[in-house]
Amino acid sequence: MSKEKEHSTALVWFRNDLRTTDQHSLYQAVNNHSRVIGVYCFDPRQFQKDRFGFPKTGAFRAAFLRETVQQLQQALKQLNIPLFISNEAPEEAIPSLVSEYNITSIYAQKEWTQEEQAVMHSLQKSTENHSVTFNTVYDQFLYHPEDLSFSIHSVPKVFTDFRKKIEKKIGIRNTVSVNFMPSENYFDTHTSLPSWQQLDLEPPEPHPDSAFPFSGGEQAAQNRLEHYLFETHLLSTYKQTRNGLIGTAYSSKFSPWLANGSLSPRTIFEAVQRYEKEVEKNQDTYWLIFELIWRDFFKYISLKHGNEIFKRKGILNKDYEWDTDWELINRWIAGETESDFVNANMIEFQKTGWMSNRGRQNVASYFAKELHQDWRIGAAYFESQLLDYDVHSNYGNWMYVAGVGNDPRNRKFDVEKQAERYDEDGAFRDLWFSEKAPL
Repeated sequence: MSKEKEHSTALVWFRNDLRTTDQHSLYQAVNNHSRVIGVYCFDPRQFQKDRFGFPKTGAFRAAFLRETVQQLQQALKQLNIPLFISNEAPEEAIPSLVSEYNITSIYAQKEWTQEEQAVMHSLQKSTENHSVTFNTVYDQFLYHPEDLSFSIHSVPKVFTDFRKKIEKKIGIRNTVSVNFMPSENYFDTHTSLPSWQQLDLEPPEPHPDSAFPFSGGEQAAQNRLEHYLFETHLLSTYKQTRNGLIGTAYSSKFSPWLANGSLSPRTIFEAVQRYEKEVEKNQDTYWLIFELIWRDFFKYISLKHGNEIFKRKGILNKDYEWDTDWELINRWIAGETESDFVNANMIEFQKTGWMSNRGRQNVASYFAKELHQDWRIGAAYFESQLLDYDVHSNYGNWMYVAGVGNDPRNRKFDVEKQAERYDEDGAFRDLWFSEKAPL
């Protein structure tokens, strides 16, 4: 044990990396310091209304987040690491912890989008009178940025070109395990989850027909991973079923846990490798990794282009004649458009916070290409409503569909043909039209 480790205390600031397994900030803190504490901040700014009037974090994701943080506190307790839960902004909550516990180092996941960077800068400024070192690490990728054979500036615009430049050419790092801290490290922080009233939200009603009826947290994520791969072998048919619309079995449903970091992509990768060794290896098993590469792609696109991903003209700097007609927008939100397929997807979304990948592409295309509404409003509604909101995937996908992102063909979905193909018997539409309710 180093002298530094004997006499120093580290703080792990949890952001969208809410796990103890394969968590690099936690791993480094435990290995480098004799004492470790954690903190998670329910930043009030993340629950305020955005410029379009939507809560930045809606009720479905807030419920999932509360479950996740509660589970994280329990998981850390098993490692003898206390977790403080705060309802203040990080730059308000963390400096007092730095002072009280004589923190020498803060460990956190590295973020690069505007709001996340602003919070980091505010925190650094609020702790500048303390002798504290910040240690940040990329921890949400499958392919680590430091392992690329090309610069971020050279990230290709087209996904296939990106995939060919990294797949089979760059290694994927192994997962890491966090050791137990000494029992004397643990103490009860006497902090708990913020109330729904503090978040200015109403708790959502669970829906019996939700395709995502799962709880938040690392344990629930591990349970789903085990179930989808080794208990049911659903992975063996993933590519064939992933465009489904009803139920829990048509896709992996890993994305909400990936989005808040209670499951790492490397953990999924290693599980798929084990599955391919112990059960079978086919195109379906590969396709799950293929989708994780798509996830990486949008993260690299946001790393390359910065705030361009949030602008009307997108990364292509193309300007289309989009309107802001709130009557049309609200009809789209309520599932009252001229397309019954779009409507069914939007009603499901309104009731559950979940929508299939096939549904998302169709409703986004309809919003931007048929209704001609500003795609950023649709993206903001998704940000508020999605259980699995991920800033890079959400804005990357919306740009892609709107024609200002990474699709060189600027396609438009024919929603009626899509309905005929993917909901041939109308079962999905029948299911959600029975739930029709006005805004």
